[in-house]
Amino acid sequence: MSGYKTAQRRRLMDFLQDNPDKQFSAQQIAANLPAPEISLSAIYRNLSALESDGLISRFVKEGSREVYYQYTQAERCRNRIHLICTKCGKTLHAETNMADRLQLDAFASADFQIDRGKTVLYGLCKDCRSK
Repeated sequence: MSGYKTAQRRRLMDFLQDNPDKQFSAQQIAANLPAPEISLSAIYRNLSALESDGLISRFVKEGSREVYYQYTQAERCRNRIHLICTKCGKTLHAETNMADRLQLDAFASADFQIDRGKTVLYGLCKDCRSK
């Protein structure tokens, strides 16, 4: 891990690991962390380090300029393509056979190798499409 482990970074990691299928802005993280409070600048600094270490990913939701963060090293997230609903923010994991086909098609048609662990597809989930 970049730098050194602090109590703040441990608390931040614990929170993100407890919520692996959700994305949070830095402000949402600050509001949801239990006391004692961690400054917003410390949260941003730690998020940057965790992203550099490959432990979290950051996203920008459609229609927003705000950055969201998600823990992506949970066993069920590793090497998986994430599907994120642009309306409700729900995160789904692409089934292995679908991800395999996408990866093979991209390689065959464009000679492009997809990095599954860093791939996010945006769209509308079933629930939001039916509303």
